[in-house]
Amino acid sequence: MEQTYQYAWIIPFLPLPVPMLIGLGLLLFPTATKSLRRMWAFQSVLLLSIVMIFSLNLSIQQINSSSVYQYVWSWIINNDFSLEFGYLIDPLTSIMSILITTVGIMVLIYSDNYMSHDHGYLRFFAYMSFFSTSMLGLVTSSNLIQIYIFWELVGMCSYLLIGFWFTRPVAAKACQKAFVTNRVGDFGLLLGILGFYWITGSFEFRDLFQIFNNLISNNEVNSVFVTLCVVLLFAGAIAKSAQFPLHVWLPDAMEGPTPISALIHAATMVAAGIFLVARLMPLFIVIPHIMNFISFIGIITVFFGATLALAQKDIKRGLAYSTMSQLGYMMLALGMGSYRSALFHLITHAYSKALLFLGSGSVIHSMETLVGYCPKKSQNMVLMGGLKKHVPITKNSFLLGTLSLCGIPPLACFWSKDEILNDSWLYSPIFAIIAWSTAGFTAFYMCRIYLLTFEGHLNVHFQNYSGKRNTPLYSISLWGKEGSKISNKNLNFCLVTLLKMNKNGRPSFFSNKVYKMDENGRNLIQPFLSIPNFSNTKTSLYPYESDNTMLFPILILILFTLFVGFLGIPFNQDVDILSKWLTPSINLLHQSSNNSIDWYEFCKDAVFSVSIACFGIYIAFFLYKPVYSSFQNLDLINSVVKMGPKRIFSDKIKNAIYDWSYNRGYIDAFYGTFFTAGVRKLAEFTHFFDRRIIDGIPNGVGFMSFFVAEVIKSVGGGRISSYLFFYFSYVSIFLLIYYFLNL
Repeated sequence: MEQTYQYAWIIPFLPLPVPMLIGLGLLLFPTATKSLRRMWAFQSVLLLSIVMIFSLNLSIQQINSSSVYQYVWSWIINNDFSLEFGYLIDPLTSIMSILITTVGIMVLIYSDNYMSHDHGYLRFFAYMSFFSTSMLGLVTSSNLIQIYIFWELVGMCSYLLIGFWFTRPVAAKACQKAFVTNRVGDFGLLLGILGFYWITGSFEFRDLFQIFNNLISNNEVNSVFVTLCVVLLFAGAIAKSAQFPLHVWLPDAMEGPTPISALIHAATMVAAGIFLVARLMPLFIVIPHIMNFISFIGIITVFFGATLALAQKDIKRGLAYSTMSQLGYMMLALGMGSYRSALFHLITHAYSKALLFLGSGSVIHSMETLVGYCPKKSQNMVLMGGLKKHVPITKNSFLLGTLSLCGIPPLACFWSKDEILNDSWLYSPIFAIIAWSTAGFTAFYMCRIYLLTFEGHLNVHFQNYSGKRNTPLYSISLWGKEGSKISNKNLNFCLVTLLKMNKNGRPSFFSNKVYKMDENGRNLIQPFLSIPNFSNTKTSLYPYESDNTMLFPILILILFTLFVGFLGIPFNQDVDILSKWLTPSINLLHQSSNNSIDWYEFCKDAVFSVSIACFGIYIAFFLYKPVYSSFQNLDLINSVVKMGPKRIFSDKIKNAIYDWSYNRGYIDAFYGTFFTAGVRKLAEFTHFFDRRIIDGIPNGVGFMSFFVAEVIKSVGGGRISSYLFFYFSYVSIFLLIYYFLNL
């Protein structure tokens, strides 16, 4: 076993040869490298699979022995300063490495088909492999400096991946926004690391925790300075895990390819913040008001993420806000001291969210054949509906992921979310009320996404072109009635009529924008990145199921979503694998590892949580299902089409909910007004001060010298007698002044 731990250093470095060889191949042998591009995808999957097997082996050994292994060697030695470099293998490292590798393998296999027609295929896999290397290096780090190095590499990779399609202005702006927002948190993290080195004199976790706890227990450190350093450390986690108020980058990060979204939201970038707080929990747990602050940020993020997801029309953006809310649950659990519940929810959410994002990618992949490569159309749920007949496997997988995230037993997220909800009652009734109500919101918006995307047929009966109402059109979806012919003119008419359901141009409960459609709704728009003989090779009037290469990872993630939750079911101390796995970490936090429960209390709480989830599902079904169901009465049809389900609520409530969610809680507008505009005004003032004051003084002196010289030059007349007269006059004046000054 000791020998196995000694080779654990290969975990972060094993995927690294792929980006290095791809870059070298493109530099030296570009034609051969591009012609053998599928080989690089195979190598990426193979190397990450080896890391996964190695991580599983280490995890099994830790479950059996409950051991922690650390190996370090000196990196920088200078007088009293010593910086070491190494790796730490403990339960937290094992959990994160398994998540990164399993989800990463599924995403890589999925991406081979999803990105097959993209010019940046090789670049994509190079970025992905380097992203995996950076994240694995982060979770195996043994000190704060090493964590910060890989932390910045993760941020760099996310910048490259979010802006992968950098020729699109929205993608370029999105990656810049993510980069700048995370730099705010990263600067705080760096200051916090330096502050703790000033306090303890060490970057190593073991020494840091022991010295800091001794200083706190003996009251030998300034509490205000310690609080500031801890908050600065936590700022890095706030930005990376998209916690309020540094969450604004997350929805815009959806401009990257869908596999990137799946990896970022499931097991890499956003999970890094949760990992950091979990890793540094021994520092936080000895300061009660810091724990309260962490839980407060978590509960605010839970509520914000859920409410901002209510009105999203972009399927990926809705899932992004869902990720934000679920990360808030994890942060809330860490702030409450529920270390086990937070990591349990991190595991279950990772697989469920990866399933949902890959399912959404399959939907987008199908929609692109109908509306062309235009994200506003291929990702817009308003233009979807009735997909269940055409993509049944994707539909069933998305449904399972939706029910899991809603908290429906026996799916994965039910077990972890229920633990957090129950712990919240013991911590704070106010937090518990918000957390439980947000669980209802989660069920509502997730069911809304599912209904808008898959259910119904958009069975809205339209008047025919002559305006007569005696012969309504057949029930039609976006792509027409199956088996019937539909002309381009009819399809365009149906699309435009659907998007003009009411006078305000809001086709559903939460939408207010009329999209300008192309003359031919089925014409494919030429992708901005296309390969000859690959672009638009597969066209269809109807959506079609994705290829087996994309469906295989989805089916594997279904198994995880169904069964991974059973790992954490606390039957008793002997059977609870998760508790045995986390025993060293739990003991480090001075918590009991006995998690046996009263099943009567568990079932009673579960009934309550499931009832809230079912209520949210029912509200979503009630609001959205009627509009997408068949109607027999034409007058009823026309009235529903005209006013939509939004009329169920009063205009004030409807407008308030819609405006709040659609405008992202006005946080982006606030930042744009007070920070972006403020920084620009400050820059303009600084520019003015520099040009007019700082540079103005020497420029003014030079101008005055030039002016005086010009005046003196005009005095000269060319007569020597005049020059001698002025010369002796000036000398006399200076001599008189000197004489009177020395009296």
